[in-house]
Amino acid sequence: MVFVSGVLFLILSLIGLRELIFNAVSPSLKNGIAAGIGLFIAFIGLQQAGVIVKDPGTAVKLNAHFASPDLIVFFVGMLTTAVLHARRVRGSILWGIIVATVLACLLKLALPQMPAGLSAVHNVSESMLNKRFEFAKGLIALPPSLGPTFLKMDVAHALTPKMLPFVFVFLFMLTFDAIGTLIGVCEQAGFMRDNKLPRAKQAMVSDAIGTVAGAALGTSTVTSFVESAAGVEAGGRTGLTGLVVAALFLFALFFSPLIAMIGGYPPITAPALTIVGAMMLQNVAKIDRKDYTESIPAFLIIIGIPLSYSIADGLALGFISYAIIEAFSGRGREISWLTYVLAIVLVLYFVFVRSRMASSQRELPAAQRQSLRLPLVQARGRAKRSRPV
Repeated sequence: MVFVSGVLFLILSLIGLRELIFNAVSPSLKNGIAAGIGLFIAFIGLQQAGVIVKDPGTAVKLNAHFASPDLIVFFVGMLTTAVLHARRVRGSILWGIIVATVLACLLKLALPQMPAGLSAVHNVSESMLNKRFEFAKGLIALPPSLGPTFLKMDVAHALTPKMLPFVFVFLFMLTFDAIGTLIGVCEQAGFMRDNKLPRAKQAMVSDAIGTVAGAALGTSTVTSFVESAAGVEAGGRTGLTGLVVAALFLFALFFSPLIAMIGGYPPITAPALTIVGAMMLQNVAKIDRKDYTESIPAFLIIIGIPLSYSIADGLALGFISYAIIEAFSGRGREISWLTYVLAIVLVLYFVFVRSRMASSQRELPAAQRQSLRLPLVQARGRAKRSRPV
């Protein structure tokens, strides 16, 4: 299903439809997307670190165990990053991760020696540091074989009527999630020129090729990550940055034990998401707040992305409301026909496809429902992984 949606995604990119949608978004909505993504990744960071936890009455709340090892590691890492960033120290995000890693290692060694009473105060037994953080058993390891997953696809089954709603959901999330991420990161990087992105088609085609290749290799949806804003904030602006990062990712495959130790403990990396989210929120100042046909849809995007836990769904709220408000406020001719078509398609998608998909998923056997869970979760909120995949 990921492969089929990826091929459709690539076709949309090649014919230029994604670029048309990209250019149809008004400047205020583009800045709203950037701010919404900033809130989203900051929210993800706070959740991953355990600062914000689930609550049956209010959905979320502040963690009552404020002195837990997880929160200590997070706040030390975040404040270190913030202070270094304020002092214009290069690599402030990386330094924050290093400091948080060292602190986590020291606390891991010290926890067993802590008196029982003090351990209870700090909620040590229930902390992620106690349950999930493990020292790397080595520094270097060979990457696992691709044999069990490479080209192991049942395309015929993915094209059956019962599976097609899921394919369209993946396609919807791929298209709008990637457009939203591209807008947010490019606004933060200052790449936009007259509300357009130079060479946008090339960026979108490369993104789509990554999705198809990832599916062929056997992983769930591969697309642009909102965490790319961290690289932008650190100064990365050119294609050379992307190539260096790609080479380092390949190199990192041979250091998986060390990377799993750091990446598998969210309080170490969550400060980076929180700080970058704060930086991206500055785009709110660029929204035309006196024009309610622009500011209200932009606000719905800003609030919709983190609360729906989906960039795509947050964009849909803004796009639909933007077309309706413009049309009924007497300014319908000021926006392009594609905006109205997009709003209609989104309404039809939510009414007929998403609702049918929910019904179809309930009818599937438990094993198939579980097999759909990972790609769906990653398509909606890909940064919320507990460990590297």
